[in-house]
Order: sequence, then C-alpha cells, then structure tokens
Amino acid sequence: MAWAGAIVLLAEAVGIALLNWFLGLVVDRQEMSLAGLDPHAMTVSTWIAGLVFGGYLALCGVMLALVGARDRAPGRFGRLLLISCAVVHGVLGAFCVGLVGWPAFAFMMVVLGLIVLPLVAYDRAGRATPTTA
Repeated sequence: MAWAGAIVLLAEAVGIALLNWFLGLVVDRQEMSLAGLDPHAMTVSTWIAGLVFGGYLALCGVMLALVGARDRAPGRFGRLLLISCAVVHGVLGAFCVGLVGWPAFAFMMVVLGLIVLPLVAYDRAGRATPTTA
C-alpha cells in the first residue's frame, strides 16, 4: 500500500505545481493589483508556493516509496514527514467539503488513509505485521 500512496502523492505534487503555475499565469495576464501589491510579485509568489508545496508532496511521496521498497517502517524523520503530510491532508479535506464538495473530500480522505496506513502497518521490528485469517 505504500507504493499506491507514493504514486498518488507524486501525482498530487505534479498537479499542485501545475495548478499554481497556471494560476500565476492568470494573475500575470490580468495585470490587476490586490491591495496595492505588484502583479508580478503575486505571480512569482504563486509560482514559488507551487514549487515549495509540490516539492513537499514529492518528498512525502519519495518517503512512501522508500517505505514500500524497504518493507519496513520509516525512521524518525520519515514518520514526522508523513504525519505532517497526513495532518495537511486532513485540513485540506476539511476545506474541500465547503469549497469543492464531497467527492473532493472523499478523495482527500483516501489519500489520508494511504499516508497513515504505512505508519501503522509496521511493528517495532520494522516488518509488516502478518495478517491471520
């Protein structure tokens, strides 16, 4: 399941980066200012935000891919990174209910589950816990 979460997070990172790039172009072409801000400054800040957030999601996706490849629990940095990513997705899911709708909320909760599952699926020894039938 860590591989599925890694693929989804990497796709989400690309999507967020492209969305912010597009929004930066829209702001740049409108040439309007917001509360006296320079339109070029808003464009560049939108691109930087997309790069930073996309990079963060890509880093989380790489961490999940490492968890899947090693088949053991992430270390301290990996756990902190994935927990922060889970919190971000929980907050974004709450915003999605009001702004986008229930299907977007459902998608965000599926991604949240794919992030949390590798955190709880491994025991202290580092291997996945076997399921008994």
